[in-house]
Amino acid sequence: MKLYEKLATKLEEQIRSGIFLPGDRIPSVRQTSQQHQLSIKTVLHAYLLLESKGVVQSRPKSGYFVHPECVTGQTPAHELRAAKPIAVSAQVDVSRLVLSTLRSIHNDAIPLGSPYPDPSLFPVQKIDAYGATIGRRNAPWGAADELPPGNPELIRQIAKRYAENGQAVDPNEIIVTIGATEAINLCLQAVAKPGDTIAVESPTFYAMLHAIERMGLRAIEVPTHAKKGIDLVALARIFKQERVAACMVMPNFQNPLGFRMSETNMQRLVDLSARHAVPLIESAVYNELYFGDLRPTSLKALDKHGLVLHCSSFSKSLTTGHHIGWAIPGRFRDQVEKLKFLNTLTTPSIAQKAIAEYLNHERYEHHLRRLRKTYEQNANLMRTTIERYFPEGTRTSHPMGGYVLWVELPPQVDSLTLYERALERQITLGPGYMFSTSNAYGNCIRLNYSYAWSTAIENALITLGELTAHLQHAQEPRRRIP
Repeated sequence: MKLYEKLATKLEEQIRSGIFLPGDRIPSVRQTSQQHQLSIKTVLHAYLLLESKGVVQSRPKSGYFVHPECVTGQTPAHELRAAKPIAVSAQVDVSRLVLSTLRSIHNDAIPLGSPYPDPSLFPVQKIDAYGATIGRRNAPWGAADELPPGNPELIRQIAKRYAENGQAVDPNEIIVTIGATEAINLCLQAVAKPGDTIAVESPTFYAMLHAIERMGLRAIEVPTHAKKGIDLVALARIFKQERVAACMVMPNFQNPLGFRMSETNMQRLVDLSARHAVPLIESAVYNELYFGDLRPTSLKALDKHGLVLHCSSFSKSLTTGHHIGWAIPGRFRDQVEKLKFLNTLTTPSIAQKAIAEYLNHERYEHHLRRLRKTYEQNANLMRTTIERYFPEGTRTSHPMGGYVLWVELPPQVDSLTLYERALERQITLGPGYMFSTSNAYGNCIRLNYSYAWSTAIENALITLGELTAHLQHAQEPRRRIP
């Protein structure tokens, strides 16, 4: 097949499967050209072919739309798959420190240690309004949409978003969850059992460590470069020496380092996983929050063997209050759906429907562009302020997306002591001890730059710089966290 025929076939499959419904606007010619790395001429040829088949129609100055009379798979996504019966069927401990740190975040404190994005940047009122309308219109609503895999329209909108970003996702594979945390826990539960060994990045986001701790698993920490990502040579050595049940990674804008793995390294990681038959649990919660114009790819997009269990949510990009996430678990899809049913049974129906309505009727991409720009500006401001006011020997990460900054302090500084001193001044931060099962990052902190830049935040950073300088010269003994 010629290139334009291959593209036309792929787009037609997405339309026929119901990801794009009659009347929906499909991605623009320019957008499709960039996503698939094809010439404008090739994309136009593909669109003209689809138009000649009656699949799409062009509208002057508006773009291409699915033809109103095109037959698409409008059957609810969870009904497309034949129903299957649901059958009943070294330790990690960082949770105490994380819980203590999260409790310190309150309204009066400067939230530099918060793991959550600034909610004022999100369209909370619009989503709440959709929810209120749905509640009045559908109360009492049926429970069918709450059962796994989730609300069919939300599943369609999620699949459509992937398609708009150039990644084909089967709607039947998507399982809606209560946030990404549940998705990660379900995926880990699907591939591992108590006592198994899990490979993780080091440092890594503590939610990964919590999931391992919760199941009584053993974490093996893999050195992770602040710009390149997980050390693939070290990981390959571990796969040969250890019996590893799964590897948990965050290849795009990792929390806390903020790096973005190159597509070449992502492919190497996926190939390594396939050679050793080790599932990859991919957290993609920050994928929409990239800086610049280049959209990130994902391990899921490169996976040909169904070994990538892809997890994401709307909590970092759209709403912090509704806790709606999803898993795309590859060959483990049925097991994850069963575990979802056994663990939490349902996901709130109104929240799912409200987000689906927002995605269908509002300008989500416009919201994301503003969000990305704000985060990128704040990241630059925070790095510049730290370079100016923190003592010599301080180093910062260079995040390529997301909203957290990793700061390596002079080696004499203990981050937990700094955390306690800062808290006395109503400033929160994330001590480095939270991001590892060892004490390897005792002189590191994680800071949140999502909140609107203000004099209060700038002064808080200046104060942290002064406290850091004092601790550097005081040379207090480093803590050891049991």
